[in-house]
Amino acid sequence: MKISVAIPDSSLSEEPSPMGKALKISEIARACAVFRVKTIYLYHEADGRDSDRSLLRTTLRFLETPQYLRRAMYRKTDELQFAGSLSPLKIPSHVQTPDPHKIKQGDVRDGVVVFARGKKFVDVGFEQFIPYYGPDEVGKRITVQFKEEFPNLSVKQIRREEIKQYWGYEVKEASGLSNVLSAWDSFVIFTSRKGKLIHKTQKYFQEISNSEVLVVFGSPKRGVHEILGKALGNVPKSQILNFFPDQATETVRLEEAILGTLAILNILSRN
Repeated sequence: MKISVAIPDSSLSEEPSPMGKALKISEIARACAVFRVKTIYLYHEADGRDSDRSLLRTTLRFLETPQYLRRAMYRKTDELQFAGSLSPLKIPSHVQTPDPHKIKQGDVRDGVVVFARGKKFVDVGFEQFIPYYGPDEVGKRITVQFKEEFPNLSVKQIRREEIKQYWGYEVKEASGLSNVLSAWDSFVIFTSRKGKLIHKTQKYFQEISNSEVLVVFGSPKRGVHEILGKALGNVPKSQILNFFPDQATETVRLEEAILGTLAILNILSRN
């Protein structure tokens, strides 16, 4: 099962402090990385604010960026004032050697296109830049595979789909949940306490175990029923499921819902 998630830009609306917002985003990023989420869609919701949307987008992308590229790709801003205190993801794209002598032919690494001495190069976190002959513009983050080892380091650009390991999530934005759904052509799971209990849908999980699946979460104040209204019943290949039957708390916080839901899906998709 290849999972993407959709969360509202109002996800931070009940966090009163900048530090609280940053910690919440960190927990979301960690949960998505642990369970190999492919794409995080940020959709606009009625209570969403531009500042929170920007903070979500920037921090999620920052946390997914390898540490050795962050200085080249991000300038110091108020949005990232607490980013250095957040838990690192430590996904395969981050756990890379800082020593170019240890690079082997076939190794994969992220880099950023730079311009120096009248030519384009790729900065992969070493003291030396590596010549780049691709079409991407300066400042673009790319993924490369080494063709030669040190001292004659050379690379070719590859797509993420060519990498066998989990390499991180993408962050995409949409003007509304309906826009995300209209562009999605595979299975959809809406999470809701009003949905079917998951232990009654085992056959469904067997059906989607090898498919692309979008998991949709509601906002702190409005669930998916309130957000979509009657349109909820017209979404093809969709199910509305309750992953937290008999919950004792009045609500399940978004970061809790994401972690719990993805953990359950991780198990059910393997049964």
